[in-house]
Amino acid sequence: MKTPDSRPVVVGVNGTAAGLAAVRLGAREAVSLGRELRVVHAFTWPDPKFGKAPQGYAPARRDASKILDRAVATAQRSTPGVRVQGEVIDGPPIRVLRRQSRTAELLIIGDGELATSLGMSMDSVLLQTVSRAFCPIVVARGPRPSAGPLLAAVDGSDASLQALQLAAAEAQRHDAPLDVAHVIQRRGSEAAGRKLLDAAVAAVPELRNARKRLLIGDPAGALVRASRKARMVLVGPRGVDGAALLGPVAQELLRHGACPTLFVHGTTALKQ
Repeated sequence: MKTPDSRPVVVGVNGTAAGLAAVRLGAREAVSLGRELRVVHAFTWPDPKFGKAPQGYAPARRDASKILDRAVATAQRSTPGVRVQGEVIDGPPIRVLRRQSRTAELLIIGDGELATSLGMSMDSVLLQTVSRAFCPIVVARGPRPSAGPLLAAVDGSDASLQALQLAAAEAQRHDAPLDVAHVIQRRGSEAAGRKLLDAAVAAVPELRNARKRLLIGDPAGALVRASRKARMVLVGPRGVDGAALLGPVAQELLRHGACPTLFVHGTTALKQ
């Protein structure tokens, strides 16, 4: 039986550049956390009945192994000292990644699906995995580490306080500045907004020198703009209304965020 301290950082890869960006981010996080990095590729045999080009099982399996080997090598090159293992797992990507998230400290996937489609369907691997993971999940973006502060968005929900707790741990571990942001939609609500910010920061004693930011405007748009100057955004996935999949703000951050975005599920605290 795995103990909490044995939980790995898991990265899902699919042969895209976005998947390799996720591997590089995962390797840095694994070393920082003192955890093993586990790279997985979900393998399904292409079936001509579903419009896929016919391919023998053995060549398809070899291709899957090459995707995995490249990802493992990328992790080793990008982050010396990372402990990494890789595995090709049979099954649809959503099912494989959700199962991995049950025992992971952190799950990381790339945003490559957004670059190849005009929108996300309800059965999108990205949307379903981000919405239904059992542990915190990061959507990686871009080939290089982002600069700027961590940005934790709070709205008064329990999930946003969990995000703030994770942000405090991340900021301490990486010795990074942390901004705590709340968005009000119109002027005249500043007093209530500052009160919410103060209460959120007071609820997380682990915070060190966090900067409180009161933003004004549409919440989704304001946070997407703020993400352009952040190294990572941390957010509760369903907002104060408890959406079935993702709340509207989380959906916009998933689609248009400019930096890695961490959606907080479960109770894992990402502690050192």
